[in-house]
Amino acid sequence: MRPVTRGSTPVDGDGEEIVFTNYSHARRELIARMGQYCSYCEMKTDSSLHVEHIQPKKPPGAVENIVARELNWQNFLLACTNCNSTKGNTNVNLVEYYWPDSDNTSRALVYSEGGLVSPASFLNARQKEIAVNTIKLTGLDKQPGNDPTDSDRRLRNRRETWDIATEFEIDLTLNDSATIRGGIIRAAKGYGYWSIWMTVFQDDSDILNRLIEAFPGTASDCFNGVGKPVARPLGQI
Repeated sequence: MRPVTRGSTPVDGDGEEIVFTNYSHARRELIARMGQYCSYCEMKTDSSLHVEHIQPKKPPGAVENIVARELNWQNFLLACTNCNSTKGNTNVNLVEYYWPDSDNTSRALVYSEGGLVSPASFLNARQKEIAVNTIKLTGLDKQPGNDPTDSDRRLRNRRETWDIATEFEIDLTLNDSATIRGGIIRAAKGYGYWSIWMTVFQDDSDILNRLIEAFPGTASDCFNGVGKPVARPLGQI
C-alpha cells in the first residue's frame, strides 16, 4: 500500500483555506495531490474514484460532530468502489490499522507473485495484527469467487499487473536502456498498483526512486536514498 502525503488544506486565490460544503468537492484537489489511484488497493481509476473518509462520515450511533468529520480535509483519502464499499460505515479505532497518509504502509505490507498481499515477515505480533486488520479493512485479501456478476477485479488486476511488470523486468535484463527504464515508469503510472512495480524491481534502486518520484503524493520521507522503506516520522511504522 503506497504511503501518501495529502498535504495541508487547499487554499483559494486569496490564500484562505477552502471550506468544503460537500465532501465530493474535494475530489479534484485530492487527485491533484495524490493522482487517480485508490489509496488502498492502488488501482488507477477515474470515474469510480470516490472521496473516502478514514473515519466514516456517518457511523451508526455516533454522538460527535459528524459534520466536522464529513467535511474535514484531514479525514479524506481516495478509494475505488470496491475498497470504499468493503470498508463500509463502521467506526474505526485508528491505532488498530495502518493508514497510507500517516504510516509507512509499504513497510507493513508485502506483495508477492499472483498479486497477493500479506503482512511483512519482520513484524512483531502486535504489528502483524495491525497489518492483518489493514488488509481486511478493505478486502485486499479477497479471492475472486465463481459469481460471474462479481465486479471485484482487484486481485485479478494485481495478478495481471504483476505479469506485465515481470515482462518489463525481463526486457530490462536483456537490454538495459534509458528507453526501457522510461517505459517502465510510464507503464506503471498507466496500470497503477504501485506496490507491484516496487516489489518486482526491488533490487533496482534507480527504478525504485523513479517510481517514488513519478506517482503524485508518494511520501518520500518513507524511503531511504536507494528506495527502501524506512519508518515514517510520527507514524506507527
